[in-house]
Amino acid sequence: MRAFRVLTFDVVGTLIDFETGIVECVRQVAGPDSLKLSDEEILQEFCAAEDEQQQRTPRTPFTQMLDPISARLAAHLDLPALDGRGRPSPLRLSIAAWPAFPDAREALAALHRRFRLVAVTNADNAATRAMSSTLGDPFDDAVTAEDVGVNKPDPQVFAYCLGRLRMLDIARSEVLHVAQSQYHDIGVARQLGYATCWIERRRGRTGFGATPSPHSVTAPDHHFGTLAELAAAVEEAPALAQER
Repeated sequence: MRAFRVLTFDVVGTLIDFETGIVECVRQVAGPDSLKLSDEEILQEFCAAEDEQQQRTPRTPFTQMLDPISARLAAHLDLPALDGRGRPSPLRLSIAAWPAFPDAREALAALHRRFRLVAVTNADNAATRAMSSTLGDPFDDAVTAEDVGVNKPDPQVFAYCLGRLRMLDIARSEVLHVAQSQYHDIGVARQLGYATCWIERRRGRTGFGATPSPHSVTAPDHHFGTLAELAAAVEEAPALAQER
């Protein structure tokens, strides 16, 4: 890690526990009707709906995708209360309540003492601000789908981020991209020559949950099950990490 000056982060799924947020929203809005479904069934249906929507509208930020995704869930799961019917959907409105992973705030604070932290997210600017607040506002900068005009895994997102970093005289070789999504992040970042750190939030569980499945699993440079493990690895070898 000696060369790294910057950690770029996927936010939804890596730092924010969107799977818990989705399930809690569905159960709160649909009430007893949702009891016929397991958590995994809800997440798998969300995954399919997101994957389809991303193919249809790749330039729409994830935040706005939640409206048609919510409508699709309403129809496919027979839970009509989830349909926003032309208004912001329950899923979209629930973003501010999505919890941080239990280790995220403390680990980010520790990493921020050593690295510049940049959010790289498919959310829009408003949702990114809300999630950043949930995390204790740890970021020095943020790159959003609203800024770039496309979503990850489009390489333009990473090119846009690198352009901003180069204005600070930071090279690609000095950046470690940290993410849980093989589909949105790890595969494309690795192909583009970034060092990668896979936070496998579903380690020990089958499938990819609410995240679309990748064509193949990319071997990362670093692999942890939690962000706390990454922060601990840095602290155990302090001479390997530069001060910001």
